[in-house]
Amino acid sequence: MPAPAAPSRPKLGRNVVALGLVSFFTDMSSEMIYPLLPVFLTVTLGASAAYVGVIEGTAESIAALLKLASGWWSDRIRARKPFVLVGYLIATFTRPLVAVAQSAWQVLGIRAADRVGKGLRSSPRDALIADSVDPSIRGRAYGFQRAWDNAGAVAGPLIAFGLLQWEGLTLRHVFWLALAPGLFAVATVVWGVREVPKKVERSGAPLDLRRPMGRRFWAYLAVVFVFTLGNSTDAFLLLRANQLGVSVALTPIIWALLNGVKSATNTPGGALSDRIGRPATLVVGWLFYALVYLAFAHATRAWHAWALFAVYGIYFGFAEGAERALVADIVAPELRGTAFGWFNLAIGLGALPASLIFGVVWDRVGPSAAFTLGATLALVATAGLLVAGRSTRAAA
Repeated sequence: MPAPAAPSRPKLGRNVVALGLVSFFTDMSSEMIYPLLPVFLTVTLGASAAYVGVIEGTAESIAALLKLASGWWSDRIRARKPFVLVGYLIATFTRPLVAVAQSAWQVLGIRAADRVGKGLRSSPRDALIADSVDPSIRGRAYGFQRAWDNAGAVAGPLIAFGLLQWEGLTLRHVFWLALAPGLFAVATVVWGVREVPKKVERSGAPLDLRRPMGRRFWAYLAVVFVFTLGNSTDAFLLLRANQLGVSVALTPIIWALLNGVKSATNTPGGALSDRIGRPATLVVGWLFYALVYLAFAHATRAWHAWALFAVYGIYFGFAEGAERALVADIVAPELRGTAFGWFNLAIGLGALPASLIFGVVWDRVGPSAAFTLGATLALVATAGLLVAGRSTRAAA
């Protein structure tokens, strides 16, 4: 008798691939602007480091509140794609308006509008990925999506660098051209992403944003919030690199290096979490983060910045896919949108005080103290994750 065929490995499927491409084009557009924004704010518009923290922290917190609302709403109406589409539309058409900003507060308004789009799309998109794949490859699916996202973050700075260095364009011209890849992202959502039919019937129950999730979820969320308090905007890393001697012209290149390492490690990191568990993978990632921040506190030369940006990318490879897969692991399928909303809210609400505190410490004490504070909070969160991981390991 012929030997039975080996079971086929589950595939990522159409939605995961399409959402990966959407993330690629969106981040290409975003990262033509983002790595240049701190210099644009501080040099062109005269903003302080603390105000950079205000802009980024406020924008991310606005997005976080909307991520909770959109995730819960997508659970209630049992539809994800409308939120994904509208979110990418808003971001695509507001982001390039930085080109006409004449003051820092105008940039704040534009960044806030851009993050409204992110707030509408992120939780439903993450829930749609979980809806679309077999649980055994959930980590790989999130890693795949993040890999394409970060690949776009490689392409965007390189395009910006070429336009600035070889075409002689101004920062404002580059910001306008960021519209083009955003349009490709919207087109991919329209024609490439499909709704996944929900098997769970609508209950008609009143809004309940806390009780259904369970203790494991809330314990994990508390640890994520502590980590986020030490995870300020990466704009400060770019400012630190500039302090250490990395020129403004090379800023897009060092940013591309970071995102290249992210993209190369995201899928393997997510797949690793499928094999050894999410908490163990996250512990490794968060330890990388703490070590990099401690090294930034004591760095003195330009090559230190280049090396640390590369190592920093490994943290994302271990953490990004595993963080999201763990959320999907420990909640019921009909609550995934809401769960991702809470997860993103915890990150966003932590982002504002994290960036504000980091900026104030930078201005009043110095960058070394600010980076040391971030590393310390990351180590505290890692210890909390080791404790919380005992309760989440069985569910994961």
